[in-house]
Amino acid sequence: MTTPNRPARDWLAALPRDRMLGEFSLWSADLCNMERDIARTAPHVDLYHIDVADGRFAPSFLFFPDQVARIRAITDRPLHVHLMVEGDIVLSQIRQFAEAGADLISIHPENGPVVKEALALIRGLGVAAGLVLRLETPVEILRPWLGQVDFVTLLGTAIGVKGQGLSDDACPRLLAVRALLREAGREDAVRLAADGGIRDNTVPRLRAAGAETVVLGSLAFGDPDLAARMEWLHNLPAPDLAA
Repeated sequence: MTTPNRPARDWLAALPRDRMLGEFSLWSADLCNMERDIARTAPHVDLYHIDVADGRFAPSFLFFPDQVARIRAITDRPLHVHLMVEGDIVLSQIRQFAEAGADLISIHPENGPVVKEALALIRGLGVAAGLVLRLETPVEILRPWLGQVDFVTLLGTAIGVKGQGLSDDACPRLLAVRALLREAGREDAVRLAADGGIRDNTVPRLRAAGAETVVLGSLAFGDPDLAARMEWLHNLPAPDLAA
């Protein structure tokens, strides 16, 4: 596969620190008019979020390497691939999606013993590494891996199901992970993201709890005035997270 479009090599370091980021989930794009929706949203997005699901780890079948390669060919915006797959296929999936053009690949610590090898493989392929945590998994599981990742994403709803409300546990979990990052000396090195239950009434709460980016679905692709939506997002006040 060829990947003619790529973001700048320093894309991750160049992401703004003085405002909230907008990560747009392509699961909420018009899947029959993907190129149109990417062209329409490209001026407003910081990175695109691509969910991959195997129907086992999450109750869906989503995005394949060939699709990601085609998306890569039409945008130079960073692509964040979230692998919601079982541990027995995660290594092969990492290789395929790195080849397809992913800039950031996130896996689940719930994949178990393969996580160490998986994170090393992502790094070895020259791709940024992330972890995504299911809502029911204690945040302490992240502790051993914080020195090896660039992104941590917390799910605020059950995995792989659209249209759910934000869990009451979502904001306390963000605060707890922010404390872990501070303790590990990684607060300025790892971006903290929230995914699931993203609504206009929940984003300010997630921001106040320390989220630096949110995964926007219909809130981005369904908004008739995306420029105004992103201005609102960018102007949300930074959280007061003094220890």
